[in-house]
Amino acid sequence: MKTIRREQRDHRMKMSGSLVGMKKPGRGGTGCSRQMLTIIVALVLLNVTTLYAQKPDRTKPPMPGPAPALKLPGIQRFTLSNGMTIVLMEKHGVPVVQMNLLVKTGSAYDPADRSGLASLTTDMMDEGAGKRNALELADAIDFLGASISTGSGMHTSSISLHTPLAKLDQAIPLMADIAIRPTFPADELARKRKERLTTLLQWHDEPRAIASVIVNKTLFGTHHPYGLPTMGNEQAIRSISVDDLKRFHSTSFHAGNATLIVVGDVIPKTLLPKLEAAFGKWQKKAGTKHTWPATKQVDSRKIYLVDKPAAAQSEIRIGRLGVERMTEDYFPLLVMNTVLGGSFTSRLNQNLREQHGYSYGASSYFDFRPLPGPFLASSAVQTAVTDKALTEFMKELNGILQPVPDEELTRAKNYLALGYLDNFQSVSQVAGQLAELVTYNLPEDYFNTYIQRVLSVSKADVERVAKKYLDPETVAIIVVGDQKTIEQGVRDLKLGPMEILSVEDVLGKAPVIESK
Repeated sequence: MKTIRREQRDHRMKMSGSLVGMKKPGRGGTGCSRQMLTIIVALVLLNVTTLYAQKPDRTKPPMPGPAPALKLPGIQRFTLSNGMTIVLMEKHGVPVVQMNLLVKTGSAYDPADRSGLASLTTDMMDEGAGKRNALELADAIDFLGASISTGSGMHTSSISLHTPLAKLDQAIPLMADIAIRPTFPADELARKRKERLTTLLQWHDEPRAIASVIVNKTLFGTHHPYGLPTMGNEQAIRSISVDDLKRFHSTSFHAGNATLIVVGDVIPKTLLPKLEAAFGKWQKKAGTKHTWPATKQVDSRKIYLVDKPAAAQSEIRIGRLGVERMTEDYFPLLVMNTVLGGSFTSRLNQNLREQHGYSYGASSYFDFRPLPGPFLASSAVQTAVTDKALTEFMKELNGILQPVPDEELTRAKNYLALGYLDNFQSVSQVAGQLAELVTYNLPEDYFNTYIQRVLSVSKADVERVAKKYLDPETVAIIVVGDQKTIEQGVRDLKLGPMEILSVEDVLGKAPVIESK
């Protein structure tokens, strides 16, 4: 306030001095008129009054503005001579191009005795392709200022290219080599195998990894691909051969099983001939149907305590089976989970982090997949407050079954709606969004109608899906921590029967890594 008053005083003195130095109006005078002086004085007084009057209201946060509309360029679809589908969105603001080759295969397609095969196959595809070995391929990509990555999920695998437009002609053939002509060199496979075995060894000391493995195993069992680590187990990793990789690639990677998504500063007239030259001769094969074992919902509440002696924190996971991506309740579930644990201001995070200080963060989510994935509420909490943290988890899981206050509902919808445009800032992000559209065959106006569908979710919708999909009485409660310190406190909560497990019960024996 003192600073403001000083500025006002200096401003008045400056104006006063200016007026004194002015010539009086008269014949041949150059001074300003009385009317001009009156206007200047009025402006000075208005400025002083405004400085005093403008006091911001700091008792509540400012209201957010309306959610901006998303209007993306049209989605164009083309087909190469071999039947391979091209999905194109033109983005001409920056001279870069993103190309994602999306293939319908992943760890859910692994043979029963070859867990991790899809993951290892895609991991190996850029370790030598065409006439280049791993180093030559990496050098060629780096020389263009481009990047190419490979990866796999549960139901899809991908090869992604990001390149300057000026280098697109040279980059596309490199991407095609990786997709169509990987060589799977034996020495690179030996290196990848050792890396994965080392990771399995490290998991024995990582409570978060232990919790992830036991959650999936508990919810889905060991006969369902969702219940197994996508990286594979020790036996499978050691047994997978070069021939296995080549066979999986030949069966799954073909033009009839792939879609090429392109986003960037290109037009069909010049792009399609380049894609035809690179991918047009890729063989198209008949698709094969795949079925998976049925899953069974958790039917009672049970605690699984994995002993990790001397652990500084306890990893908590509370889960049950969720729902598939194409459920009609997708948008109500998004809003409901945002209230529960899907944002920083969610109930779980505000309770365990802000109110009680038990954790750096707590959250929940539905993992939407082609088949029903898991619902999980999770956090890493201080060992000494493991039982208290579980009490708060159960409080919030029960509380979300009650009607959500209007203000909280509005905040959750605004969080989703106002943040949605962040997913479309770069060509890479747009291509990732298009991958979801392709994978689930979503309508082409899906992106442009997303915000309105979020905002149309009602309080009744949120209450309905909470009661339909969340039942705190039928959940698996996973705790990975120091049994000696936390067991009795957790038992005293009487949340359900408890099973005590060791790390080896969850992960098996730690692999022995050969020195050579």
